[in-house]
Amino acid sequence: MKKLKYFTAIAIFCFPILMCSQNIVYKPINPFFGGDTFNYQQLLASANAQNSFEESSDYNFDQGSDLENFAETLNQQLLSSLSQDLFQEQFGDTSLSVGTYVFGSLVVKISPSSDGLSVNILDTTTGEQTQIIIPN
Repeated sequence: MKKLKYFTAIAIFCFPILMCSQNIVYKPINPFFGGDTFNYQQLLASANAQNSFEESSDYNFDQGSDLENFAETLNQQLLSSLSQDLFQEQFGDTSLSVGTYVFGSLVVKISPSSDGLSVNILDTTTGEQTQIIIPN
């Protein structure tokens, strides 16, 4: 019995000495965050394999020349001025009146709603419809 006590006492005191441990160290994989630079090609290949986006040639991002930009701006200002004149002719200086108005192929219906004044615009040639709500 005495031997068992000594053996237990020796085991309790020597056991922690025999245990070895090491620090847990995190090493990043991505080279942009401090990882090994040799991982770059593998990560790039993996990202390209997962990328489902295909660049389309439908988009044309050319800015155009200064003359083309000037002509486009002038055209927009003329159309804006024309629409402002039509608006003033139709409604005058007063606010919008409830009713249905036709401007060529556009049908504009103005009606009151719970949120304010609702303006529905319908293009009869394409069937496109837009709703604008003007709050009270």
